Amino acid sequence: MLKAVIGIVIAGAVAAGGWWWWTHRTGDSQTQQYRTTPVAKTDIVSSIAATGTVVPEDVVDVGTQVNGQIASFGTDTDGKPIDYRSVVTENTILAKIDDTLYAADVVSGEAQLASAQAQVRVAEANVAQAIAKRDQAQRDWERAQKLGTSRALSQADYDAAKSAFEQAVAAVTQTQASVGQAQAQIKIAEASLTRSRRNLSLCTILSPVSGVIIDRKVDIGQTVVSSLNAPSLFLIAKDLSKMQVLVQVNEADIGTVKPGDAVTFTTDAFPADKFTGTVRRVRLNATMTQNVVTYTVEISTDNSNLKLLPYLTANVRFIIDKRDQVKAVPNAALRWTPGAPAVATAPAGTAGAPSGTAPAASPGAPSMRAASAKSSTIYVLRDGQPVAISVKPGLTDGTVTEVISEELAEGDAVITGELAASSTASPSGTTNPFAPPTMGGGRRRM
Repeated sequence: MLKAVIGIVIAGAVAAGGWWWWTHRTGDSQTQQYRTTPVAKTDIVSSIAATGTVVPEDVVDVGTQVNGQIASFGTDTDGKPIDYRSVVTENTILAKIDDTLYAADVVSGEAQLASAQAQVRVAEANVAQAIAKRDQAQRDWERAQKLGTSRALSQADYDAAKSAFEQAVAAVTQTQASVGQAQAQIKIAEASLTRSRRNLSLCTILSPVSGVIIDRKVDIGQTVVSSLNAPSLFLIAKDLSKMQVLVQVNEADIGTVKPGDAVTFTTDAFPADKFTGTVRRVRLNATMTQNVVTYTVEISTDNSNLKLLPYLTANVRFIIDKRDQVKAVPNAALRWTPGAPAVATAPAGTAGAPSGTAPAASPGAPSMRAASAKSSTIYVLRDGQPVAISVKPGLTDGTVTEVISEELAEGDAVITGELAASSTASPSGTTNPFAPPTMGGGRRRM
């Protein structure tokens, strides 16, 4: 009987010990753990992201005004045939078009001019001859008038002298008009010759500016045809040390972009390099693509090292506002609230300091892109408990936000999330390293 009682007592003790172990184990697994981030001072930059294209500031499209076959290319400053990236100076020969037909037109025009000049001399000689005949006819007519109609001069001879004189006067007028026609033919021939010579000179394509060939669109033997629009042969960038970025900015953001604003951008070709620039102009001619209105913004940038190449894609950020070395917290801290029914609060008179304690913005400073214009609440972990602190959000870059509060100090651990201890803990309280953390009951403010 005694053994039975002892067995029952031992069994009860074991059961009580097991219950105590199980309840304590469960309690350990439900201990709240928080994800925290220390408050730190940092620089915050508010910006607008956009995509653009790097282009030279001044590009000259060299074309041709005549038709023909490309016969040859000129040489660059190094004596090499004109090609991509060739450096040229003003009036450098870029290419020559076959000028056989145009040279023949010049020869023909010169012959026509010589013929017209000869016709003028012939006409002038005819004028002189007509004047001589007119003078003789005038003398005959004057004698006939003195004699009158008599036995010495019949009526027929009298009338003939008069008629001859009148015809001679008309002949002078006619030959003088022929001289005018011949002189007009000279002008026509001269104009035709000038046009032929001009066309012949246009067969030699000269560089209108000094610069670098960024595109060559023709090859030797290729035929170019000039119509209403001159065909493009070469693209010349005048100065690659000065580039511009053409950026399409959404209409929702264009109101904050102004000439003189600072800009940073990167390129896919040089992802590790950050380039800077300045907004030069906002073009007023908007474009609409799929019901989205965008404006073209011109950005000037220095390219003295010639690293930027024409037509690179640029990932641009317009710097709208900036704060240097201000207290900042992750945006998640502004959205998170604890799931516990009771939360400690900061001492009265310190948390939630009146807005008058915040530093005033300087006159004329750009408006802040803040997470909220009103006060917000964040939670700081103190003595293992979340403590609510009222802050005034300032500038945000989309990841962290400036916060203004006298109670919040640099280094304070702000809570950004909540985790429950792993339920796979061993009886000794150690945690299974292979078990993933589980989310606790905290919630986020949306």
